[in-house]
Amino acid sequence: MKNMNKIISLSLVAVMFLLLCAACSMPEFPGRSNEPSTPREPTNQDKPAPSGGDVSIDPPPDSVPLAQPPAIPIVLTPIASGLRTEKNTKAIIDYSNAADGYVMVKWLTATDKQLRVQVTGPSSVVYTYIIFPDNTFNVLPLSDGSGSYEVRVFEQNESGKYSLIISLSLNVTLVDEFAPFLRPNKFVNFDEDSKVVIKAAELVTGKNTLTEMIASVYDFVISNFTYDTDFAQAVIAGGQKGYIPDLDEVFTRRKGICFDYAAVMTAMLRSQGIPTKMVFGYADDVYHAWISVFSEETGWIDQVIFFDGENWIMMDPTFAAAAGNSANLQAFVGTGGTYTVTELY
Repeated sequence: MKNMNKIISLSLVAVMFLLLCAACSMPEFPGRSNEPSTPREPTNQDKPAPSGGDVSIDPPPDSVPLAQPPAIPIVLTPIASGLRTEKNTKAIIDYSNAADGYVMVKWLTATDKQLRVQVTGPSSVVYTYIIFPDNTFNVLPLSDGSGSYEVRVFEQNESGKYSLIISLSLNVTLVDEFAPFLRPNKFVNFDEDSKVVIKAAELVTGKNTLTEMIASVYDFVISNFTYDTDFAQAVIAGGQKGYIPDLDEVFTRRKGICFDYAAVMTAMLRSQGIPTKMVFGYADDVYHAWISVFSEETGWIDQVIFFDGENWIMMDPTFAAAAGNSANLQAFVGTGGTYTVTELY
């Protein structure tokens, strides 16, 4: 049992060198802005009216961990219940289910202006999202856990800066710490009919331990997906501003960048009730995406490991060489020497 715990601890670290790449380095990716930014009922809400003044915004780009695989996919679908909202003629913020780790935002009118939402939690990290006037609710995770949040919706004005349209301040008490990392959201968008979810259920069938479940998903992805250096270069060059993976398309194409790899694996594992964070940050000085998985024995583990086909072992800093010893690929994924987390989704 002691050896098994050790294996589990190693295996649950953010799984896979191929998740790391530079496509996430574009400013259109998840917000790296330094701007200031309930149970089911948030308490002590302070809902100020939008304050005046324009700002500049850089665009971005009930659950217990399972020990046994479920018979069917588990998709905890976010819902805009309409029970608690902040609304004006232009936008609505639905925070009915903030205790489940998310808020939902929708733009209500026609516009050709750029739209942004900023979510700032207890860590003071400003998460910036691009939204569109498409009559769709955007699911935005409350990644910082329980505490005070501010949600602000902006519309670009004639000067090219952004005017605050509506804002909400609220205190959130999550039903549990895993809530934000078990559900779909804007960057990890899936449902029970998604190809990645159906495949995940197939992959974990007959697997009796968490290690086996994660290894099965990991093996499938690294054996069937390839890194798309051409698309990564297009993102870096600014040709794919605001790119967010369509998981069914990525699954069919079997090719992608770091964001794609991380989103696919996050969706697969979350759909099986395994708390999983999609992590954005830096390996050395290259912006990457990878994942972190929860173990009851060790908690969240945020390092990176490599599976050699038989054993889970700590990753060597020269992991890029293990990905085909390609200098070209290394330019995208770095050397993996030092990892710094900046955002969680």
